[in-house]
Amino acid sequence: MANEPVDPDVDLHVPAQHRELRLRQGPVVAAVALGGGVGTAARYGASLLWPTAADAFPWTTLAVNVIGCAVIGVFMVVITDVWAAHRLVRPFFGTGVLGGFTTFSTYATDIQRLVDGREARTGLAYLALTLLAAMASVWIAVTVTRRVIEWRQP
Repeated sequence: MANEPVDPDVDLHVPAQHRELRLRQGPVVAAVALGGGVGTAARYGASLLWPTAADAFPWTTLAVNVIGCAVIGVFMVVITDVWAAHRLVRPFFGTGVLGGFTTFSTYATDIQRLVDGREARTGLAYLALTLLAAMASVWIAVTVTRRVIEWRQP
């Protein structure tokens, strides 16, 4: 415990600072947890609507991650360039909903499943395709959203 990093601005041994931190961070943690539940339920719903067979390419997970990344791109532009959002909007929607909707763990499990099923090439293709498609979707979403905002402003 003595080697753990310490925030120099907060001394948790001082009751007033400990209480202030808890009161300030409690709503943020609750917003992330609530949003995470919503996002995870949406991802689960997508997996029920478009199930992936055990030996098939995981198109649903790929689509969820790419769509989620695009929405993150739009959301970040809107709340940084357009809208002065409430302090809990970003933790709720950005970290919670979209963090729960997109899924690194299922992505990693899908790759492992493909490799274990003697589909190493497919697993590597999925790994690369997800990375490239997710990055491209964020970039495209940010670029298009900024252009739409510029076009709409008088």
